[in-house]
Amino acid sequence: MASVADQLDKVLQKTAQLIELCGALQEESDLLRLENQSLKVALDTARVKSVELEEKLRVTKLAKSIEGTSEKSLDIKQKINDFVREIDKSIALLKK
Repeated sequence: MASVADQLDKVLQKTAQLIELCGALQEESDLLRLENQSLKVALDTARVKSVELEEKLRVTKLAKSIEGTSEKSLDIKQKINDFVREIDKSIALLKK
């Protein structure tokens, strides 16, 4: 049977190992917290950029739709002007 001193030494060794393991785990925990925090900041930055890009896309689509409407409007006005000229020419020919 092991003496009390031997048992006490074993307990002290195991305690020292546990303290060492606890320190290593604490360091790993701190590193993981820092990594987690940096990833949260990166995610927030990405979300902000995503919102900005979505807004930019919305504005671009709106601008293109307005631009397209303006082109269509100008095209329609040009056609109307062409028809008016043709009508004027026809009226002028009928008066002769």
